[in-house]
Amino acid sequence: MTGLDSWYAYMKSHDRAALWDLLHPDAVFESPVVHSPQRGRDITFKYLSSAEKVLGGPGFTYVGEWKSERGAVLEFKNVIDGIEINGVDIISFDTEGRITHFKVMVRPLKAINMLHRLMAEQLAAVQS
Repeated sequence: MTGLDSWYAYMKSHDRAALWDLLHPDAVFESPVVHSPQRGRDITFKYLSSAEKVLGGPGFTYVGEWKSERGAVLEFKNVIDGIEINGVDIISFDTEGRITHFKVMVRPLKAINMLHRLMAEQLAAVQS
């Protein structure tokens, strides 16, 4: 199974242990709303598992895929609270198939603003 296959399997299963195993210890996460890259497995795990809860509901679907030898760009869409969200996940993998870098880009602006609010709420809930 490739890293990309493992990512798709996680998105279907929502198995947090599988996500943890998929992340390289030095993984980096880049959010569309946080200026600084988030470095390390712990924080990357927190952001990705929270994003899956916020975005990964029944309407979430990947609508495009562009692959290279060590990475992929996955275009996604969803509708939350009547706002259509369109974005891309840019994922890099190491030779063992673990995620080393995960960047999310989202449009339009009202979708970014809504995701910023929902992610802040979800991350705060994880802290509690």
